[in-house]
Amino acid sequence: MPVQNRIVKVQRRNRALVRFDESRIWKAILRAAESIGGFRQDHVPGVNDRIFEAHGSDEQIAAFLADAVVVCLNSDPHHLIANFPPTIEIIQDEVLHALRSYGFQATADAYECYRWGRHWLREGAITPARFVGNGFPQERMQRTLAWNQKRGVHTIAGLNEAVRSGAIRGVVEESLALYESALDQAANEVLARLDAHNQLRMLWITGPSSSGKTTTTVKLTERLQKHGLRFLMLNLDDYFWALVEHPTDWINDRNYETPEALDIQLLNSHLRALLDGETIDKPVYSFKEGRRAGTKPVKLETDQILLLDCLHGLYPPMTEGIDAAAQFRLYLETQNVLYEGDGRTNRLTRFTDVRLLRRMLRDVRHRNYTALRTILHWHYVRAGELFSIIPLMGLADQVINAGFPFDLPALKPFFAGAESLLPPPEDFEPYAGFLDARMRYDRVRALLDSVEGFKPEDLTGHDLLPGDAVVREFIGGSTIRIPHNE
Repeated sequence: MPVQNRIVKVQRRNRALVRFDESRIWKAILRAAESIGGFRQDHVPGVNDRIFEAHGSDEQIAAFLADAVVVCLNSDPHHLIANFPPTIEIIQDEVLHALRSYGFQATADAYECYRWGRHWLREGAITPARFVGNGFPQERMQRTLAWNQKRGVHTIAGLNEAVRSGAIRGVVEESLALYESALDQAANEVLARLDAHNQLRMLWITGPSSSGKTTTTVKLTERLQKHGLRFLMLNLDDYFWALVEHPTDWINDRNYETPEALDIQLLNSHLRALLDGETIDKPVYSFKEGRRAGTKPVKLETDQILLLDCLHGLYPPMTEGIDAAAQFRLYLETQNVLYEGDGRTNRLTRFTDVRLLRRMLRDVRHRNYTALRTILHWHYVRAGELFSIIPLMGLADQVINAGFPFDLPALKPFFAGAESLLPPPEDFEPYAGFLDARMRYDRVRALLDSVEGFKPEDLTGHDLLPGDAVVREFIGGSTIRIPHNE
């Protein structure tokens, strides 16, 4: 169906004006969808099913969404003035707006990750060889899928059978052994760098929210300390801006998930000063007061390595002016490749949903936040990681998978029964227009309903699930000290 368009030109990033070509929008949307297996991956009954009924192919759906973008662009009268056309960035913003408004979340995520990856390419922060495309690393995903398939836990149905039959015990042991082996490899790489007289002074543990950074940090440093390495840990939470500088949004929420929530300039200058042997006055942040309450002198000794556990450890402005050779960067992802149901739909469960469940549990138990608040906040989490975390994972010296086949069965008991932490549907009534949050809620609720969970008594002891498993960081019973849970 044709739509009215009065936009003639587009402003490129170099400010040159070129002819507006709607087909470029259509092609970009289609490529994003094809990169995740087609728009069917985003089919949500009651949300966008009428689009699928009206348009029989991915090409037609992409054309419909491109038309929606054109309508949005034409709604701004400034864009109709010859010398003030929409910029490339504005058009990309509208593409994301259209995709998310019609419930195409995975397609939007792929588009956004690719968009910001191209941004970091243009900035020179990454090279083409380190470009990660849509953020779904196909080679690693296929390896994980093959590993799961060999053990019969590549589908929800297979996972449930493993839990019921007791075969999950072997899966727990094998998957944890694989994770520990990856940690051994990371430790060996750090030691090899040092043995080669490399001036390694910084160790970053980075990755998206609730990917298991704290447990991994403890485990990796324990390995390295056995070889005589000494560490100075810098808590980057102390570099948050004061609360008054974090404006609230329409639901009185604040975006702490962007790297700009931290005083990047001060942090960068402190990192460079520490590596130069200087003493810094590190801020001490009071979360109770929502501001910096003082400072503390900190110095990195010549035989110490600076240890940093941080969401945005790959964010280029944070380490500007610091030689990459002085840093070892470990990136965590929670990539457990698992098909819905018995696999016949050919739709994967979402990696992000496992992290959402982990964070809901952590926030309720240790942050005094409701699960509802976590779900409503998650769009900020996702936007931050699609901008400055996932597109930069190619910069990591090693990537470790901290997602496990047994995560969902271990999390299920906390979101089931009368004591379930999952909010009831009526709690979303005041946020009826917040499609992103409602879709995530409906999806994780359906996912949990489909999963056979561990029995609560299986989690109280450490016979089935060891105390140093990553998921213990969230469900409790960890034998590792988790500072942010205290």
